[in-house]
Amino acid sequence: MSKPVSGLLRWAALAFIAGQLAATSARAAADAALYEAAKAEKEVVWYTTLILDTAVRPIISAFQKKYPGVTVKFSRADSAPTALKVLNEARAGKVQADVFDGTETAGPIIRAGLAAKYIPTEANKYPAELKDPNGFWNAYILYFLTPAINTDLTPQKDWPKTAEDLLDPKWKGKISWGMSSSTGGISFIAGIMLSMGDEKGLAYLKRLAQQNIQNVDVTARAMVDRVGAGDYPLTLGIFNHHTVMSAQKGAPVTWLKLEPIVAPLALIGITKDAPHPNAARLFVEFITSEEGQKLFADLDFLPAMPSVLPKTPSLTPAGGNFKPIYLTQEIVAANQETWYRIMKELFQ
Repeated sequence: MSKPVSGLLRWAALAFIAGQLAATSARAAADAALYEAAKAEKEVVWYTTLILDTAVRPIISAFQKKYPGVTVKFSRADSAPTALKVLNEARAGKVQADVFDGTETAGPIIRAGLAAKYIPTEANKYPAELKDPNGFWNAYILYFLTPAINTDLTPQKDWPKTAEDLLDPKWKGKISWGMSSSTGGISFIAGIMLSMGDEKGLAYLKRLAQQNIQNVDVTARAMVDRVGAGDYPLTLGIFNHHTVMSAQKGAPVTWLKLEPIVAPLALIGITKDAPHPNAARLFVEFITSEEGQKLFADLDFLPAMPSVLPKTPSLTPAGGNFKPIYLTQEIVAANQETWYRIMKELFQ
């Protein structure tokens, strides 16, 4: 009996290989057809929230090298202004953007009916929480918002390890946070409310307000620089990978694995009625592909594709052994108004 079974297995293996080769061939043909269609459109317009020198320019260079004949034009702003720009241009009947990204960009655009459905070819390599079931967006990088501390100003034995430690009288007047978009104070408030619940969370935040938190009207990235410069010993709600970037340049700063750690999703999507729809699809394919994700890892970002490891694995839940709270579009839409009200009432 062993010979017939062995023969069946051999034929099954050959059939599987043939199927894989056929699928690869079909994928290559589809990729080539999309590229040709994108070349006919000549350009793609990208509304991005990424930093120019550390991300935008290297990404454009890599994309244009891979796909000559398709030029990337971009407009850079934070998430909220980017969403507003897309909405205003659509209302004026002058859609300019093909592709948008950001942590707070997709929600308003989707609710206004201005996002196009598109599922990237390699979307199956992302977990469910990092892609939209309706096909309007896909996560492309991860952000984890944590405290940052100046390692010269505070001995390691005194670093706070829990949210309760922040209430210690020794930290009164020494805690800061940024006031930009969904990072800083808002992100910390979000994490407390989502992890503790409304009653316990609000009670905790009222106690924290007695610590005289210093509100600083700068971005999360700028807060890392301010902490590294010694302006503030401790700040809440910064991107943990930024501390690694700064430390590599000699700044005395590190991040603290102090939970709750919230993770706003950096999403990419395509606008409805995009002027260059095929070039938009090609660009999204590149960003969400394994090749594009490796590029983000090389640029010191945290790729959203689980199989692509960042340079510093400890920054991620798997490598750093922490459990983040992902801020999905639904969670943000349902709670954002409450978070901002708490910020205004207790901390401003």
